[in-house]
Amino acid sequence: MNRTDHTDPAGLNLDRETAVLLVKVGKYPLAHGPVGAVRSLGRAGVPVYAMVEDRLTPTALSRYLTRAFVRPTTGRERTDRLLAVVQEVGRTIGRRCIALPTDDEAAVLLAEHAEELSPSFVLPPVPAGLPRRLANKGAMHAICEEHGVPAPVTLAPGDHDELLAAARTCGYPMVLKNLEPFTRLSRPAVSHSTIVRDERELLAACPPNGRLSVLAQEYLAPERSEDWITHLCCGPGGEPLAVFTGQKLRSYPPSGGFTTRAVSVPNPELAELAVRLCRALGYSGIADLDWRLDLRDGRYKLLDFNPRTGAQFRLFETADGVDVVRALHLSLTGRPVPRGPQLHRFFGVGQLDVLSAAVTYWQDRRPLPDLKPRRSTERAWLCRDDPAPAAVMALRFGGQGTRRVAGYAGQRMAKGLALGGSK
Repeated sequence: MNRTDHTDPAGLNLDRETAVLLVKVGKYPLAHGPVGAVRSLGRAGVPVYAMVEDRLTPTALSRYLTRAFVRPTTGRERTDRLLAVVQEVGRTIGRRCIALPTDDEAAVLLAEHAEELSPSFVLPPVPAGLPRRLANKGAMHAICEEHGVPAPVTLAPGDHDELLAAARTCGYPMVLKNLEPFTRLSRPAVSHSTIVRDERELLAACPPNGRLSVLAQEYLAPERSEDWITHLCCGPGGEPLAVFTGQKLRSYPPSGGFTTRAVSVPNPELAELAVRLCRALGYSGIADLDWRLDLRDGRYKLLDFNPRTGAQFRLFETADGVDVVRALHLSLTGRPVPRGPQLHRFFGVGQLDVLSAAVTYWQDRRPLPDLKPRRSTERAWLCRDDPAPAAVMALRFGGQGTRRVAGYAGQRMAKGLALGGSK
């Protein structure tokens, strides 16, 4: 890969002798989170390696990547096979490096097999079974109840009778999510977080003859709530090294997908909630938490705890140049992590944010905020010093988002026509 000498623009003096491997399980070549990690560390002169689907993924073409390892996986492989793949990559790199998971399955694999991986990799000392519990939506809700963290009404039905009962408890609209890691890849109950508005939509999403590995959750409507996020990096015992908070402005798919537009906003109350939970759990490493502020009672309610790097982590950086991946690298190499204030800036995911805005406007028929470009925006793809990932993303995957939004809009239009005809 293209590799040139770089100097740390923030002057953090990261250890350039300790490399990083981005570890992934599953197929998501359009992901921008790994590209952000490669750029953040690579600009500081840290050697970065990545597991990728093929050599034409955007991550593989970043000028800041030292080497791409083409190791496609689906998440349906046996654990010993996945573990062997990571170990083989580690042996090929030839020196001990930090393993950075970019999805829940990779986080679970690394934590549960830290001892076997220790000859090749440096890992945060997270309790072995904790990432699996946090990535399991039902177990995560039980953790919230145990530690007094507010959360929406959440149920994990064991069969379809319990699913219908859960709908009566939560009410419609209701949110459906895949319950647990690995199963969401091998046998997904829903393609993504899905809003169902009545029993007909519920049974269409989860047919009675299908396998049920799904979470039912109370839907907090946009007019009565706000979406917030917390990204943080914790040291041993859950001690915070870097904590960031921000507000999600748009997502794709709307009201249930990943962030396409967000703004960094200091929120001490929310930061303290996240820190308190991580300390109680002894969580160590990077985490991405999704919250919803329920305007009915003024409480922040935890929706998801992702025990890995979040896709939009580059929204957040301190005045000292620290983001969560740099904080982890500093910590695991025995260097201090500066504690400067977080910068105020925006984050945008290019054409997917345009599509999200278009769908939201078509659906709600209301003006949308923050449509104009801002100089303070950190862009997921466009980047003057690293243009290749954006170019290959546009060429290879440009039609994918258009097809998806067309399908989504068609579904919404069909439902609207059906409702109109029933009146």
